[in-house]
Amino acid sequence: MKTRVTPITGWFACAALMLAQAALAQTPSDPAGPLAVAAASPAASAPGTTPARHSGTAAAAVPEQTVLVKLLRDEAAAYEHGDGVERDGARAASLYCQAAKLGDAESQFNLGWLYTNGRGVERSEATAAFFFHAAAEQGYEQARRMLGTVGGPTADVPACMRPPPRPAPPAVRVAAAPLQGAGQVGQAGPGRAFTPRVEVISRGPKYIVDLVKQMAPEYQLEPQLVLSIIETESNFDTVALSPKNARGLMQLIPETAARFGVRNSFDPAQNIRGGMAYLRWLLAYFEGDVSLVAAAYNAGEGAVERYRGVPPYMETLTYVRKILTAARMVDHAFDASVTEPSPQMRAIRAR
Repeated sequence: MKTRVTPITGWFACAALMLAQAALAQTPSDPAGPLAVAAASPAASAPGTTPARHSGTAAAAVPEQTVLVKLLRDEAAAYEHGDGVERDGARAASLYCQAAKLGDAESQFNLGWLYTNGRGVERSEATAAFFFHAAAEQGYEQARRMLGTVGGPTADVPACMRPPPRPAPPAVRVAAAPLQGAGQVGQAGPGRAFTPRVEVISRGPKYIVDLVKQMAPEYQLEPQLVLSIIETESNFDTVALSPKNARGLMQLIPETAARFGVRNSFDPAQNIRGGMAYLRWLLAYFEGDVSLVAAAYNAGEGAVERYRGVPPYMETLTYVRKILTAARMVDHAFDASVTEPSPQMRAIRAR
């Protein structure tokens, strides 16, 4: 039995609606909106060829986001069940989807239930599976069980979950110093010198900041982006070890370390080189889109491709906003010779 919920009304409703509109209009490429974060727990991910790396603790959502999600979810439940208002399944689905887009697993599950039963929306097991899958990936056990009933998710992202269209910036390709030998780190070849354009502002220990500033140009990377990843992943702890066995400053799991030739992930220089090599690969794969690169570093390339953008996980959305805020960039030059772009980039750009 569900607790009676009174829909938000009056000036409070207006304030909530304005906050919702601002939050939903703010894409991950806009770090300055109301959901920009000041801190997040260390988290990580693996390349698409290896399992995604998540820390055991999700990044903390900011208070405004938590309040907004609860307001949206509670009002959606009221319209779904006719609790204090006339029952309106379509309105309930719309409100649930706004919360789901902000990464709320419970709202994602509720949407899956609506689509499973055709309540206020056209019945669709494929769409239901999309929402159950998103909730299950965030640890929502009921959603995981429902996947056994409705089957696999659709490859299409439901309209209400798509971000506002973002003009594709011109791709900036640089003549990088490519690595010599497949997957090996620290063997930079000849290439045009890379000059960072973003001022380095970091709270990290001087020796780590200096290491990053020294090595980043070899990988055609802005030191500020690398330092933002390090701070978010490990808070500059050289011996950080996550419950998922991600290690060191840039939280490399063994598969990622092996992929980029890192033998000792607790050695600061080796770890940074391995993380930089991975970041350079991600930048080429996602054509310089920092929001997609950050999302892939946290949740895995496969999740970014499956959702054709930043996955709707509360942890990942918070992680991306923190990286964008700290890095102070939304696009980064990339070396197109490192790898072919993701096959999903055209679909992602067409969002």
